[in-house]
Amino acid sequence: MDTEIEALLGRLTDEIRRNSNDSLVGLYVYGSLVTGDFDKDRSDIDLLAVVDSDVEDDTFGWLDRMHARLVEDHPAWEDRIEVAYVPAPALWNFRTQTNQIAVVSPGEPFHLKAAGKDWLMNWYTVREVGVTLYGPTPRALIPEISQSEFVEAVREQAEVWREWVYEMRTPGAQSYAVLTMCRALYTHTHGRQASKKQAALWAQAYLPQWAPLIQQSSHWLSEGRDEETGYGEGFYETVRFVHDVAGRITGKGEGALE
Repeated sequence: MDTEIEALLGRLTDEIRRNSNDSLVGLYVYGSLVTGDFDKDRSDIDLLAVVDSDVEDDTFGWLDRMHARLVEDHPAWEDRIEVAYVPAPALWNFRTQTNQIAVVSPGEPFHLKAAGKDWLMNWYTVREVGVTLYGPTPRALIPEISQSEFVEAVREQAEVWREWVYEMRTPGAQSYAVLTMCRALYTHTHGRQASKKQAALWAQAYLPQWAPLIQQSSHWLSEGRDEETGYGEGFYETVRFVHDVAGRITGKGEGALE
């Protein structure tokens, strides 16, 4: 692992332990940093921080200020570090209950939100491939999640993307939608997850009619370009792609397999 990334993760681990009021149970990194295709100049770092109780009051303020200081000291990582602070009991009952978690994520300030079964894909990924920065193995804190549960959750999210795609107003958001659906289709077809890059390369061959859009989306995420808002040609192509792929995955509507 890159020494700068190692140093950043080391600081995050120390700062989270110090500012979580001694409630940190385990800290895990997942996402592209551990599964492949991580781009130091553009990729996000994804972390799960398991704590022993809800993050609120003073602890919320300490963590909020800590994340602000981190960005001041490392401006290149602004909007590129995502940490979900999840009470340990919430991981054990996520299938049946909705619990409050605290999250800092790209484009959003540190905030509280409800999390339940809709986070299954995150917990599955952490349990299967997460790297421990502090505490026990993630399998000690996250209950078993079957591969079939994970695949079904991917299918359910593919259906939701039919509506979410209409909020994708920038090239970056549209590229994210396209590559997310490539991964969903790969999982639906093969029963396992691939990185965005792997899924995009596969989808270009599997859906040659969409190859130009997929290539363009991959290029945007790897190279970047100026953000533009509005409903240009790229937006309508993205909507059509998402609806096509969602249909292939769910068997409903446009793109449904015979």
